[in-house]
Amino acid sequence: MVPFSDRVVVPAHVLIRHLDGESVLLNLETEEYFGLDATGTRMWEVATRSASLEAACATLVQEFEVEPEELRANLAELMARLIQNGLLKLSSTDVGSFPAV
Repeated sequence: MVPFSDRVVVPAHVLIRHLDGESVLLNLETEEYFGLDATGTRMWEVATRSASLEAACATLVQEFEVEPEELRANLAELMARLIQNGLLKLSSTDVGSFPAV
């Protein structure tokens, strides 16, 4: 399960090209590519620009006519597949803090 408290980031070895509302992601290390339809592309865009997957989910539920639980499940499944294929990686939003001096 993908932790929704984390954010996703695009590794340096991944290229993305947008074509007519859809996208193609290429993992330069494995030379494998992954196609996203318009919905998957929008999920990618929001997820990679949000502070966390929870924030991305909140944004996307406002955009799509779908039950929040279904959107969350679809987003989790897409993110898990992209992470598994090395096209995204998780980054903890809990970076800690230092006391003020």
